Amino acid sequence: MVGTPGSGKTMMARRIPSILPDLTFEESLEITKIHSIAGLLSKDTPILLERPFRSPHHTITINSLVGGGKFPKPGEISLAHYGVLFLDELPEFNKNTLEVLRGPLEDREVTISRVNASLTYPCNFMFVASMNPCPCGFYGSKDKECTCTPQAISKYMGRISGPLLDRIDIQVEVTPVKYQKLESNEKTENSESIKKRVNKARRIQRERYKKYGIFSNSELTPALSNIYCKIDNKSKEIVQNAFERLGLSARGYGRILKVARTIADLDGKKDIEANHIAEAIQYRSLDRKYWK
Repeated sequence: MVGTPGSGKTMMARRIPSILPDLTFEESLEITKIHSIAGLLSKDTPILLERPFRSPHHTITINSLVGGGKFPKPGEISLAHYGVLFLDELPEFNKNTLEVLRGPLEDREVTISRVNASLTYPCNFMFVASMNPCPCGFYGSKDKECTCTPQAISKYMGRISGPLLDRIDIQVEVTPVKYQKLESNEKTENSESIKKRVNKARRIQRERYKKYGIFSNSELTPALSNIYCKIDNKSKEIVQNAFERLGLSARGYGRILKVARTIADLDGKKDIEANHIAEAIQYRSLDRKYWK
């Protein structure tokens, strides 16, 4: 999420666990084991029943993020397994620290090697990040003028590398809430009703992939994507135009198909339609505005 200060990025990120699908028993066991190994399991809580939400400070070290120590323990990415890892003010993190996320985001596991041990921990987490569009925070704002130079903006945004950005499926711009919205009595959809839709979509996915031992569309391999993310000719034309116009990578193409498959599931559709593809592509176009 990219947006000016006070636009609600952090608040929205912290609300994400309230709409995530319910944990399965298998997922609960895996999460509990990891927290037990890390020494974080309370005696009063023999099994964890809620998805974890981890939000480390930007001063975190590489070892604390991915795991380590003399006797390697799980890091934040493993403690966020089947939950959310939220990095607030993403450019403030050390660039080398951010770069180590590239492998785990792709492989969904991390191997920590030491002289006396080599351990592999799972880290299948939802990566969520927020940032301002520039050092002063107001680049592109209609309400306040940005005081940053083009060089300062470029340097600030350059702290997020292209390979890391390419692994982020959804990139959205968050705009400040207007006073009229704050004072409005209009009823909005609550987390409980959203979660019902999410649970329904997750049940569809669990049933679809039960023979493969995976829970969601995000876990699809390229071979499985070819089976379950087929698109019609109209959709192919839309993807081709976006691929050429946005300069998408092969990884980006695959991730667009997975997001479109999820949008179709939420829409209750058996097949991916052109509007699902168009929406998924829209979620990857923001990097062309800020990372030209």
